Amino acid sequence: MFEIFFDLVFVFALTRVITFMAGSPSALTLAQGLLLLLLLLYSWGPYTWVGNLVRPDVGLVRAATLVAMAAIFVAALVLPDAWKQSPGLLDAPLTLALAYVVGRAVQLAILFWVSATNPALRSTLRFFSLPVILAWLPLIVGALLGGAAQTALWTAALLVDIGGARIASALRPWQLGSVDHFTERFGLVLIIALGESLISAGEGPRTMAPVGAAVLAALLGLTSTVCLWWLYFDRLAPAARKAVSTVPVERRASVAGDAYGIGHSPLIIGAIYVALGIEEVIAQLTEESAHPDRLGWEAATALYGGAALYLLSRLVFRRLTVGAAYPTQVVAALLPLALLPIGRSLPPLAALTVLTALLIGVTWFERRVDRRDERPGSAQPDLS
Repeated sequence: MFEIFFDLVFVFALTRVITFMAGSPSALTLAQGLLLLLLLLYSWGPYTWVGNLVRPDVGLVRAATLVAMAAIFVAALVLPDAWKQSPGLLDAPLTLALAYVVGRAVQLAILFWVSATNPALRSTLRFFSLPVILAWLPLIVGALLGGAAQTALWTAALLVDIGGARIASALRPWQLGSVDHFTERFGLVLIIALGESLISAGEGPRTMAPVGAAVLAALLGLTSTVCLWWLYFDRLAPAARKAVSTVPVERRASVAGDAYGIGHSPLIIGAIYVALGIEEVIAQLTEESAHPDRLGWEAATALYGGAALYLLSRLVFRRLTVGAAYPTQVVAALLPLALLPIGRSLPPLAALTVLTALLIGVTWFERRVDRRDERPGSAQPDLS
């Protein structure tokens, strides 16, 4: 239960990125939002390994985790102003950078403490901690400089962090104690993100009481979110867990790290962007937009691009776990991108209706694919 509490604070930070992007939607803010989401997700990921190695709800580990939770909460509070500098000693960008550093430092401290009697884990951490710590410098310097330099340096910090950690994990794989615990953590964060993102979209700013069209848009948003939930949790999630469990023990951590690190995190990002698109649709329907006659590129990119990212990431995750992805599934996942130019020229409600109908169709199609996988003699997972 303590881990769920921790994950709720983390997902709160993710939904605050929606607030940041919705403040002034543009190609730049969408890209900056993606950078923030990646920083958050890849700072949270190692905490799943922490929980897999030691109980996080007792003793010093619980105290340290509470410090990390406080850092994430502070980061969430300042996220909407992540690129706004002020004359104070600690402005929002620097506060965010320092909160990120505290969260990662606590993470490393817990892992090194756990590895005191585990030489293999200590060897892994020596490789893993180097790129993590090196990434702190461009993160802090970027926060001090602001503007384009901040974007460039934070991107560099992310690349150093992720790239270095991937190389380190390949050289010294992590240890995976419980597949059920590991996969459940990722699933819980995704389902919380879907729920919280829908709430965030529903709480978008208003200048008037919701009208009929806005209520309909909210229901369409709910339907779209249900489809996203169904596409992952109905059959794929348990099938993926079973597939990873069958991998030989010596390779299980690497396979799980690839599947849930590469394939799973973009699922959450896609859900966040879809929520942003729904919020923009409702905002336009409640007369907050100067051009309510069409959706526009930024909102359409969030709505349709987010759905495409979710569907494509789902296929990557499916391929890395279950081991089968069909060409027709790829075509279905690319359909939102093909419809994006049409969606941006449609009225907001029509654009959301088209996407919802598409997701319903993809969900129906995926159920047929699931049944095909269950037939005798169908392809078995190949995770070698």
